[in-house]
Amino acid sequence: METKFGGDDPQSRKKLMAMVAVDESDWSFYALSWALDHLFINAPRTVETGERQEGDLWKVTVVHVTEPFHHFLYPAGPGGGTYYGTTSVVESVKKTQEETAAAILSRALQICKHKKVKAETLTMTGDPKDMICQATEQMHVDLLVIGSRGLGMVKRALLGSVSDHCAHHAACPVVIVKPPRGSAPTK
Repeated sequence: METKFGGDDPQSRKKLMAMVAVDESDWSFYALSWALDHLFINAPRTVETGERQEGDLWKVTVVHVTEPFHHFLYPAGPGGGTYYGTTSVVESVKKTQEETAAAILSRALQICKHKKVKAETLTMTGDPKDMICQATEQMHVDLLVIGSRGLGMVKRALLGSVSDHCAHHAACPVVIVKPPRGSAPTK
């Protein structure tokens, strides 16, 4: 059986899964807009609503990964011990993380709605580099789109780069969307 990725007959098309990773940075939302503009460039729209039709070639999932909260602290200096946050502090931080994730995904869905593309969302907890790669494999993603913060070589080596890690370890092709020329780095 041959899998077709194009052609005139919409029934013969295999729906491809694109995953776009977003965080609080403007670069990740730029990457989302770029993906929607370029993956859906020739997608047909319904006459009534102008929305993309179900026969679209691409299905989009927007993923956000929250770093796990470590409820303990190792102070620097002599005589250090381990300190644990109180239950109320832990609850407060977790609630804030959930609200932040919801706000990020809400902003992403607004961009999708503005571009008339239906998207699903996914929130995960863990190291973003590992969780994004794991999700591409488990969900059988065909293309991962991720933004680049535009870090220089030294900062990338010291801080690590989610996009660089994903480019080498994701189970699918990866598109790293660079910031527009002349843009100042943000978060």
